[in-house]
Amino acid sequence: MPLQTPPLRGLHDERGAKFTEFGGWDMPVEFDSIQTEHAAVREDVGIFDVSHMGQLHVTGPDATELMQRLTSNDVTRLAVGDSQYAAITDEDGIIIDDTVVYRLPDEGETPAASRGDGDAVDGEPTYLFVPNAGTDEATHERWLSYRNEWDLEATVDNRTDEYAMFAIQGPNAPELVADVTDESVTDLERFEARYATIDGVECWTARTGYTGEDGFELIVPWNAAEEIWTAFDCQPCGLGARDTLRIEAGLLLAGQEFDHETDPRTPYEAGIGFTVALETEFVGRDALAEIDETGVDERLVGFQLIDRGVPRHGYDITSTESRVIGTVTSGTMSPTLEQPIGLGYVPVEYAEPGTTLQVVVRGQSKKARVETTPFIDTV
Repeated sequence: MPLQTPPLRGLHDERGAKFTEFGGWDMPVEFDSIQTEHAAVREDVGIFDVSHMGQLHVTGPDATELMQRLTSNDVTRLAVGDSQYAAITDEDGIIIDDTVVYRLPDEGETPAASRGDGDAVDGEPTYLFVPNAGTDEATHERWLSYRNEWDLEATVDNRTDEYAMFAIQGPNAPELVADVTDESVTDLERFEARYATIDGVECWTARTGYTGEDGFELIVPWNAAEEIWTAFDCQPCGLGARDTLRIEAGLLLAGQEFDHETDPRTPYEAGIGFTVALETEFVGRDALAEIDETGVDERLVGFQLIDRGVPRHGYDITSTESRVIGTVTSGTMSPTLEQPIGLGYVPVEYAEPGTTLQVVVRGQSKKARVETTPFIDTV
């Protein structure tokens, strides 16, 4: 099948971007260099095109119940403009995907309703959630299937091809975003969002991100993507820098820290147990309640190589006696720390920070030490 392309593929090509396949999309991996782009985000501000991420829209009288029963966090806590990180799990509590759920303004609500006036028409709860690249169709089908099975009244639309998504990240991101939006957004707290207008285009503007830095993610109409992108005068960044930034921040990447088919993991193993609201009812809840009581055998840890070398996905992690005990899920030479770091699963008895391990790099055992994540200070 031909790769899907973001709306600004041609513009990125003109800028000199290098491209890579990711999740069935042809995406820019770097514009200048990973080092340059990484440094821009850590020290100033950069912009990412993340239009490969899915966009699923759910509304209707039973929208909240549907979202509640198919994501691990407590959706009922979300007021309009709030968002939360959550896992999508199967009946055994295994992560299918991770996602961010946004509570949009209620659909069909009149202005009078929001003011509490008489003769108001209340709207229906409305959500937008963002599954990972290449999973939008399967996730859409999952939502429709369960909606029908549970006889819930909700409309579920896959709008991935209707929206572009940009991430403006870095310590100077708030100032830059404030300069180009007509409405105030700097008062938003982390995981809060509202509509803001840029050059006459309404954009869902959320104080979220995947870099460990302050910043915003903008969900914008597909046909207005170039207008919005060019409004930001800062370093364009590709998926290469996005990966090194998220590893430093200790954040998961679907397909590496978890894979439903090849490396099944629960939220507790993956270090995102905080997304599990056991007081709610959702697919996988009972299995996760049992795991919460009994504990896990393995945990995702961060580590730093003490010996020279760079850890990579798939490398063996061994004990100091050279017994294989785990696998590297992600690794890089940290541009910020100038040290080789990585993530991987190990038995819980090896998971304490300070524990000495080994990583097999190109056939040679390299000494490593378990570190607390994130590796850097994050917002």
